[in-house]
Amino acid sequence: MSDSGTEPYDYDMIFTGDLGRVGTRLLRDLLLEKGIDLGTRHNDCGVLIFGEDQDVHAGGSGCGCCASVLCGHILSSMIEGRYSNILFVPTGALLSPTTVMQKETIPSIAHLVNIRIDK
Repeated sequence: MSDSGTEPYDYDMIFTGDLGRVGTRLLRDLLLEKGIDLGTRHNDCGVLIFGEDQDVHAGGSGCGCCASVLCGHILSSMIEGRYSNILFVPTGALLSPTTVMQKETIPSIAHLVNIRIDK
């Protein structure tokens, strides 16, 4: 946001991939430390798919959640006019059996995409 000079409230919604409930809390805490409050403008694809009663711990599949929610909920909401300017940040882990067996940290990746419908 510092590169674009925008704030969370410049967007209808900011969607992250599949941080799950655990990662969503961490994201909010880390951004608040930097002075960025997502408020009601953030939702996570994994949180939208999985209920609190499902045992997915920190989330499910980032790429599966992102694709499902983007192609279903997000794009149809944009067509219906609920959203016209969103940030979509699909997140995922770059899992490697070697890294995990060596007890290394798991690298992650995210691409930020701004999707707009100009009226």
